[in-house]
Amino acid sequence: GRGAVGLKGAMSFTYSKIERQTQTGISIWDVTAEIRDAVQEAGVKEGFVNIINQHTTTGVLINEYESRLVDDIRQFLFKIAPSQAPYLHNDLHLRPQSDEDKQRVLTNGWDISDPAELEAWRAQEPLNAHSHLLSMIVGNSETIPVSGGKLCIGQWQSVMLVDLDGPRSRSLGVQVVGNTLGP
Repeated sequence: GRGAVGLKGAMSFTYSKIERQTQTGISIWDVTAEIRDAVQEAGVKEGFVNIINQHTTTGVLINEYESRLVDDIRQFLFKIAPSQAPYLHNDLHLRPQSDEDKQRVLTNGWDISDPAELEAWRAQEPLNAHSHLLSMIVGNSETIPVSGGKLCIGQWQSVMLVDLDGPRSRSLGVQVVGNTLGP
């Protein structure tokens, strides 16, 4: 490997989003090409790219994107946290429970002091505790080095958005940081 490299030029900080309309259940999307495009558009030669999911029921991972392996990943996740198992989060008639929970709901625009609005909030809440739990396991971000203007990932590695509660409109934040001139 190379040692420390003296860099010339300005630092660049570029933020963009990748959007996906996902499918029912668990869906897995290869977003590597869009991340490569973000690095190229930013003009960063040496630095890194940080990818963060922007939802509590999605994840980001790096692995091989091969159709049968993607099916294995999906089946593995279903086994870890089956959607039909009993979860406290899914007891919508008991939510919001704490004062902090109530404040979060109010902050997000629901006047739950009105019984009709409380019921409307409960009606739109999905039974998705399993998706939250899986998101914690899959992970919420990845950071990838950039060198020579290219992602430093392995030959068979891909960056994937994993939606655990589709179908929904999903987004990933992509921040490219680094020097725009090489060594």
